[in-house]
Amino acid sequence: MVEALEALRAFLAGHVLFSLGVLLLLGFAVGKVANRFGLPEITGYILAGILAGGSALHIVPSRVEEDLVLVTEVALGLIALTIGGEFLWVKLKRMGNAIVVITLVQLLAALLTVTGSLWLLRMPLPFAALLGAIASATAPAATVAIVQNLHAKGKFIDYLYGVVALDDAGAVVLFGIVFAVAAGSLGASTAATHDPSAWLIVIEALGEVVASFVLGLVSGTALHLLVRRRRANSGEVMITTLGVLFVTTAAALVFHLSPLLANMAAGAVVINLSVDNHRIFRVLRPLAPPVYALFFVIAGAELRFDIFTDPGVLLAGGVYIVTRAIGKYGGVWLGCRLARTEHRIRDYLGICMLPQAGVAIGLVLSMQNSDLFTGFGPEVRAIVDNTVNIILLSVLVNELIGPPLSRFAVIRGNNMRTT
Repeated sequence: MVEALEALRAFLAGHVLFSLGVLLLLGFAVGKVANRFGLPEITGYILAGILAGGSALHIVPSRVEEDLVLVTEVALGLIALTIGGEFLWVKLKRMGNAIVVITLVQLLAALLTVTGSLWLLRMPLPFAALLGAIASATAPAATVAIVQNLHAKGKFIDYLYGVVALDDAGAVVLFGIVFAVAAGSLGASTAATHDPSAWLIVIEALGEVVASFVLGLVSGTALHLLVRRRRANSGEVMITTLGVLFVTTAAALVFHLSPLLANMAAGAVVINLSVDNHRIFRVLRPLAPPVYALFFVIAGAELRFDIFTDPGVLLAGGVYIVTRAIGKYGGVWLGCRLARTEHRIRDYLGICMLPQAGVAIGLVLSMQNSDLFTGFGPEVRAIVDNTVNIILLSVLVNELIGPPLSRFAVIRGNNMRTT
């Protein structure tokens, strides 16, 4: 058996396309099995990735996993563009300030509940607050994939896309503010961090959001100009759109901006410049199933179960997961009450906020790699490293339980019937 696995691993290492093909087929098979048990196919994709990754059979070599990052970047760009395409001004005007109110309340609720609970668990307040800020981030990928799989439309979906999109921008800014405050608080007793440049983190976070939106504005305008000819066929529209999507994503990564925010902004610009631009999103729809399948299989392959060996991480991670869920759901519920939304939106929208992945991992890794913590002793560095493990544990749990809960919430919140 071991020799067979070694031979398979060596075969897959020969070319990245071997791994892509095996992961796609494995994801399809496990996704169908998951569907037979009433679970969304996305959960099957993640389980397939776990089976193929380093936590189980380890049939995908680590070198190949690095090459597969390109697939995740393309998938996230496609997801973000799709979300942005729902930001039609007519819809936003109809919803008024409700989306802003809901987003702000749930961001603050997640921050306060997670920070308070971890502080009561005797975690130093600066690090508890940092984890609270990271808890505000929500992963849009699972939600978008489920919505598209169910072909769901309606007011609930409009609110869902709106809150998820604003949540990413808000989480980045909130983390920047909390990071600056936390670094300043830790530096109050350590000369190594007596540096007012900690507050530059706030400016950088705001600058990242603004610059990402500017990049999206330019890309969306360019895409509109390129496809506005009515004679352009669907093939030409697809080629042009993918070209702009790739360039936008690459530019955001090169200049250390947010590909999610940039592509969301591009989608919003395109859909508001012309109603004819709906065809852009129609021609991209057939690409979604294979791209999303690969995205979640790869995400599953990157999950590691060795974090379960640390009791301290398990305890803190469990508290983080539970209190984040309370803060997210409770914050959305309260925000909906303040905005006076319909009861279905109020009761089920918060459940869709549970998935957490890329943005949260990016924020915690940026904290871990920050120079602001280099002047501290090993105890502080150990806490920093533990925060990474807590977020990884949250990603593992929420990526497994999040999709089924989100599917349930979309069906009930949108008043749908399924066969």
